[in-house]
Amino acid sequence: MTKPKIAIIYYSTYGTNHAVASEAARAAEAAGAEVRLRRVPETAPKDVVAGQEAWQAHLDATANIPEISHDDMAWADGYFFAAPTRFGSMPSQLRAFIDTLGGLWFTGELANKTVTATTSAQNAHGGQESTLLAFYTSLMHWGTIVVTPGYTDAVVSEAGGNPYGFSATNGVFDDKGRAAVAHQARRLVQVTAKLAQQAETAAAA
Repeated sequence: MTKPKIAIIYYSTYGTNHAVASEAARAAEAAGAEVRLRRVPETAPKDVVAGQEAWQAHLDATANIPEISHDDMAWADGYFFAAPTRFGSMPSQLRAFIDTLGGLWFTGELANKTVTATTSAQNAHGGQESTLLAFYTSLMHWGTIVVTPGYTDAVVSEAGGNPYGFSATNGVFDDKGRAAVAHQARRLVQVTAKLAQQAETAAAA
């Protein structure tokens, strides 16, 4: 069977979500997936970014990572999104990219693919759950198949217990967090592979 193709798509201001995405990419590859790690383009004004040393430093340090494209979205069988919470929703940078995908959606290129997501906020009650739930609602319009971690492994509870997707406190990504992210990525690969196998079996019947 062909390896499931997973796009790991992230937006990160200071590095937390980049670290999450990198761990997800490692775990997905280890689980047998073909992986593309992609960053969401920065849309904030350059002078605003430059005005915060840590923000500019992170952007410079990750400039070698390719930006997400429509080709990547069409290529993938499944998506792993990682992005911070902004007032209970995904950041404008990610929303701006999502808003460019109407053409792919209209032709059905985004349907029947799997998706999971993670997020972060400044504190433990900064809107993480509402961010993930609202984000999944948007992707349901594409016809995607949402693959949450649920409580399918003890590592979910050990890392904070969010069944919708891993959530971190900004700047904190410890071993428990890495274990939870790795489990979420493996689960995405496993479900994507099963769906692909079912599709291949049906096509051959």
